[in-house]
Amino acid sequence: MTIMNDETREFVAMHRNEDVRELALKAKRVEGLDLPLALDQIAGWQIASKKLPQWASCEGIVYPPHISMEQCSSQFTAQYKSEIAQTLLAPAATVRARVSDSGESDNQTTKSEPQLSDSAESDTLVAKRAMVDLTGGFGVDFSYLARGFNQATYVERQRHLCDLAEHNMAALGLDQARIVCGDGVEYLRQMGPVDFIYLDPARRDEHGSRTYAIEDCTPNVFELRDLLLAKSQYTLVKLSPMLDWRKAVADFDGAVREVHIVATGNECKELLLVLGRQVHEEPSAPRVFCVNDNQRIDYDSASYTQGLRIGGKPLPEAKNYLYEPNASIMKAGCFDLVEERFGVTQVGPSSHLFVSATPVADFPGRGFAIEAFGGMNKKDIKRLLNGTKQANIAVRNFPLTAPQLRKKLKLADGGPVYLFGTTMQGCDHVLLRTSKI
Repeated sequence: MTIMNDETREFVAMHRNEDVRELALKAKRVEGLDLPLALDQIAGWQIASKKLPQWASCEGIVYPPHISMEQCSSQFTAQYKSEIAQTLLAPAATVRARVSDSGESDNQTTKSEPQLSDSAESDTLVAKRAMVDLTGGFGVDFSYLARGFNQATYVERQRHLCDLAEHNMAALGLDQARIVCGDGVEYLRQMGPVDFIYLDPARRDEHGSRTYAIEDCTPNVFELRDLLLAKSQYTLVKLSPMLDWRKAVADFDGAVREVHIVATGNECKELLLVLGRQVHEEPSAPRVFCVNDNQRIDYDSASYTQGLRIGGKPLPEAKNYLYEPNASIMKAGCFDLVEERFGVTQVGPSSHLFVSATPVADFPGRGFAIEAFGGMNKKDIKRLLNGTKQANIAVRNFPLTAPQLRKKLKLADGGPVYLFGTTMQGCDHVLLRTSKI
């Protein structure tokens, strides 16, 4: 790892908020200034200020090249993994939400609170706890997971990432961190038992192409299943949100205790599986957690279908409100759970939109007041639009795409009107004119 000299450090401090591309063209070449390194640090800090504000507030952090910063975990997703670990290992009486504890909100972080070790110091750990991150990378996830453990080991094959992690963990005040440069699988085979293991398999094949299947990632966690169960109480595996979580659970053959579908900004970011030893002789279905920022629901996956149960609950006579679940629920497919828990009704098979006669204050997604709805004939369309020239358009289980529907209706984008094209019970294609609530 290249350490910044005084000239480079001063340049970064002076130009931290400036456009990196303009700096690359206009910056004066000063003796001792490592301009490529300085530009990497400025670009890294600018990404971190939005994605990792606690890191950005810490003086002394060294950032990797741009692509690594784009691909690393956000503060929200890293904190959520820490919450999972602490909840799994904590006695029932001490379980509490860790995301709110570990830094207030992202926007409240200040330079007077640069270290990430505060919650590890403030919590009284029941016993000496040890964790291992077998795929260390840039170390963002490790830095948050490590806070709740007395001993935390980071394992990474690439020497420059190990050097970077060693520097940054010290800057963050994580004295319990131990950096090991080596192969994670080999380390797993020779290490002693620990309380918690974290794995984020590389989703690139030998040619550098993106891959999603678990068996195509490095390492192949299926092959390590029994070893992971033998060496840790729990293992948290980060997988692509593109995967079918039900198939992944089945492929792990009874080892999955929890499924966490994590979204932020209504975009699915991660699929997390918690592996653990089977407690009972009969395999139990995992608990599923759907997270989208501060919206969270959880349920026993054995209790609900894939959301295809339509017809048992008729549509309400008064269809006054429309609800669209957030991305984590869409991924989970627990639509009959949503019906039961929030008192809403699915509009039709595979439409994944819900209606109700009365408003639902805590619905995990977007809510709209229905102003009118009708079919696709010219008379209904004219009545629905009522002179509207622009609208936000979305479709669910509809024969036209959103751009096709926009073109057909000759509407510009934006404005206060939200139009939904969908299929209702009875296979009727309808348009719903709504306003956001």
